[in-house]
Amino acid sequence: MQLYHHPYSMDSQKVRIALEEKGIDYTSYHVNPLTGKNMDVPFFRINPSAKLPVFQNGSHIIFHAIDIIQYIERLSVSLNGEENPISSKVMEWVERIESWNPKLFTLTHIPDKYRLFVSKFIRRVVISRMVEAPDLACLYHVKLREAYETEDNLKGPMNLQRSEEKLSSLLDDAEIQLSATTYLVGEDFTTADSMFVPILARITLLDLEEKYISCRPKITAYYDLVKRRPSYKKVIGKYFAGWRKYRTLLKTMCFLCIRSMFGKY
Repeated sequence: MQLYHHPYSMDSQKVRIALEEKGIDYTSYHVNPLTGKNMDVPFFRINPSAKLPVFQNGSHIIFHAIDIIQYIERLSVSLNGEENPISSKVMEWVERIESWNPKLFTLTHIPDKYRLFVSKFIRRVVISRMVEAPDLACLYHVKLREAYETEDNLKGPMNLQRSEEKLSSLLDDAEIQLSATTYLVGEDFTTADSMFVPILARITLLDLEEKYISCRPKITAYYDLVKRRPSYKKVIGKYFAGWRKYRTLLKTMCFLCIRSMFGKY
């Protein structure tokens, strides 16, 4: 089993936490979306959406995080003989969490000079790959159009407001639930938690913990508990805990600056 992912990708974090919690072995391949590696021709031929993660088990390839996680749950049943692991309550939380798109929220809270620098670099990567693979030009053009549409969406304040309201509603409901249970669905860590924890990690990475987490005591206690789990330490803490986030981000920015300087896209 192979997983193409990257620490920056929230969906990748969701899938990796689920894999680690289930103790399923897999081969890890990093594909950095900020440097355009997800646009490389061999990867793009497999996955024209260019989104991460991508899970491959033999000839079986799955692209969407929620589909991968459900596959992992079924795989765990066959490997470990567990009972049906996904209850209706778990699925309710999974679907609710999956309905919030973090992209606009994330980009809005990144300083413009860094966001625009990366966006320009990615657009140049896409154009370069169109030249490399003319047979994929139409699909690459779709990604180029999406990049411009994203920039347009960032200019609309109502788009951000709706995203923030949806996030706050999700966190408020989680705060209520965590007043009654240790984890989102009872006393055991479930798929719902695998999906939810990366949202808290993203909020922390953007230095918005005070606004969204610290003001919710039950979520604060829950997050402190989760950060002690081996799965969190391996998937998120290794890259973003404390000073590590600066090291992780700095490596990518240095790579982008050097590539831009020499026009290597």
